[in-house]
Amino acid sequence: MAIHCPACGSPQVIPKQLGKKTGGFIGLIGGAAAGFVGAANGARTGATVGVISGPIGLSVCTLGGAILGGLLGAASGGVTGAKLGEKLDKSFLESYHCSNCGHTFSKPKK
Repeated sequence: MAIHCPACGSPQVIPKQLGKKTGGFIGLIGGAAAGFVGAANGARTGATVGVISGPIGLSVCTLGGAILGGLLGAASGGVTGAKLGEKLDKSFLESYHCSNCGHTFSKPKK
């Protein structure tokens, strides 16, 4: 079902997704911060595994564990934030923009 602009009736309506984008960004930053805090555990685990393979393995596994912790935290935080932002878009924000007349509006509730 196409959404039409309530002001001009044009079908040239695009979703703004401001909440989804903002929530995803905030979640990404928060998740990365939490991931890097958790990366200390990953670095310790990587160091434990790397001890077996000597000094080069120790440094590579420690760094790999820290990076992996940060990336996993950022990914999970970003997804969570985007989902929350998507709910805000649907519930509270004027989440549609008419390309024809420039009007912004929320999807009418049925």
